[in-house]
Amino acid sequence: MQIIEVTDKQTRKQFHEVPHLIYKNDPNWPCPLHGMVEDVFTPEKNPSFKTGDAIRFILKDEKGRLLGRIGAFFNLKKVHTFEQPTGGCGFFECVNDFEAARMLFDAAREWLKKHEIEAMDGPVNFGENYMNWGLLADGFTHQGFGMPYNPPYYVDLFKKYGFEVYFEQYSYHLDYSKPFPERFWKIAEWVAKKPGYSFEHLSFDKIEKFIDDFCYIYDEAWRFHEHFQPLDKDEISDFIKTAKFIIDPEMVWYAYHDGVPIALFVMIPDINQILKKLNGKLNFINILKFLYYKRTKVMTRTRILIMGVTPKYQKSGIESAIFWHQDKFMKHKPEYKEVEMSWAGDFNPKIIALYKSVGGVHVKTHYTMRYLFDRSKPFKRVPIIGIDE
Repeated sequence: MQIIEVTDKQTRKQFHEVPHLIYKNDPNWPCPLHGMVEDVFTPEKNPSFKTGDAIRFILKDEKGRLLGRIGAFFNLKKVHTFEQPTGGCGFFECVNDFEAARMLFDAAREWLKKHEIEAMDGPVNFGENYMNWGLLADGFTHQGFGMPYNPPYYVDLFKKYGFEVYFEQYSYHLDYSKPFPERFWKIAEWVAKKPGYSFEHLSFDKIEKFIDDFCYIYDEAWRFHEHFQPLDKDEISDFIKTAKFIIDPEMVWYAYHDGVPIALFVMIPDINQILKKLNGKLNFINILKFLYYKRTKVMTRTRILIMGVTPKYQKSGIESAIFWHQDKFMKHKPEYKEVEMSWAGDFNPKIIALYKSVGGVHVKTHYTMRYLFDRSKPFKRVPIIGIDE
C-alpha cells in the first residue's frame, strides 16, 4: 500500500472518489458538495490558514486502487489551549482494513509531529466545530447537514489505533408536528414580552451588524469555558458567504436586552435531503435541480447549528423566548416536520436539559476522539462545565 499526498488535480479528484467507493450502497449517506470540502483545504477560502496549516493524503493498494483518505491540520490559535499541543485529523474514509487505517493515521500523526504537535483529535474539522465534527457511533440514519456520517466499523478502527473518547456528542430529534409542553410556552411568552427584551431574525441587509453580534454573543457565552478562544469574525463571514444559498434568515434569531446582544439561535434547512440527489457536484444542471427541489419543498427537516446565551442571562429563560418567536415563523413553513438539535456535548448538561425540555429525543451519538502521541501519558476526558458549586 502507498500513501500519496494530495497535491494536484488528479489526486484531488481521487480524494473525492474515496467516499463514493465506501458508501456506494448506503442510502443514508448524503454526498457532501466537493466544492465545500475543497474550500476547507484552500487558503484563500478558509481563514484557519491564517494561523494554521493542513495537508491531505490518499491511500492506494499495490494495483493502484483507492483504499482511503485523510486530512491533518492545526491552528496555532487553538493547539496550545490544551495540556499538550493538539491538532486534528478529519475527512477520514477507509475500507474495513486496520492496516490501511493505520497507515492513514500514521501519515497524519507524523506530519503533525513535524509541527511540534503532541496529540490529534479526530475526526474533526479544520474550522469551527458545528461542521464536520465527530465520529458517528450510534444512530446510523439520516444526518443533519454538517453532521458526519460513517460506517459503524470506523469506531473500531479509531479505537484499535489508540484513539480514546474525549467527549460524546448527542443529537436530539424533535417532532415538530407534536405540540410543545404547554408550560414551556407559558414561560416562553412571559419572557419574550418582558420589558427591555427584543428579538430579531437575520437580515442580509444588515449582515455586518449581525456578524458582530454573533461574535459578541459567542465569545461572551463561552469565555469562561476551558480552552476558549475568541471567534474569528472572518470564519463566520466566510461561512455565511459559503452557505448563503442554504440559510433561511427566518431561522436565525438574536435576542437583545436594552439593545445589547445576549443570545443567538441558528437553524438551517437540512439540505442533505437534496444533496443525496446531486452526487457532490454543483454544476449548472445540479444548480437547477437544487433550486427545483428547494422550491418544491423536498426538505422536511432542519438542524439547529448553534445556541448561545451570555452568562448573565443563562438562567433567564431567554432560550425559550427565542423558540416562541421562531415558532410563529415556522407556522407558515408547514413542510418542516422534524428538527435535529445537534450537537450537545456530554460535558454541557445545561444544553442537554434544554433540548429535553422541549421534547427532544436523543437519537444519535458521535464521538470526538483524541490520540496522545506520548503513549505513556495519562488520558483525560474533557471536564464537565456549567455545574453550580
